[in-house]
Amino acid sequence: QVQLVESGGGLVQAGDSLRLSCAASGGTFSSYTMGWFRQAPGKEREFVGRISQSGLTTVYADSVKGRFTISRDNAKNTVYLQVNSLKYEDTAVYYCAASWVLTATRWSSEYAYWGQGTQVTVSS
Repeated sequence: QVQLVESGGGLVQAGDSLRLSCAASGGTFSSYTMGWFRQAPGKEREFVGRISQSGLTTVYADSVKGRFTISRDNAKNTVYLQVNSLKYEDTAVYYCAASWVLTATRWSSEYAYWGQGTQVTVSS
């Protein structure tokens, strides 16, 4: 079983950048497909992107493609979400999640383990 802890969120202005981190412990990190999701106030949780176990392949939601980048460092048991050109509508709690499913993509049901989330607030 893996535990996930996100960090790096904060209050920023539109156009700014952040790097979110998700540190894993208690499991074999390189065995997991890692995903990022977000949930804005009053909205359902939505898929942001995912990265394969090796880090070689990524998938992104259309809404963030070209602005967000996911990477991972298996030696540090950490996955990152670089968020650039932030928009007001990116305001949300951002969660990382781990999946045993090699082909896991956008469905939250594919992810067994979740972090507690980190708040990103973008002021316009």
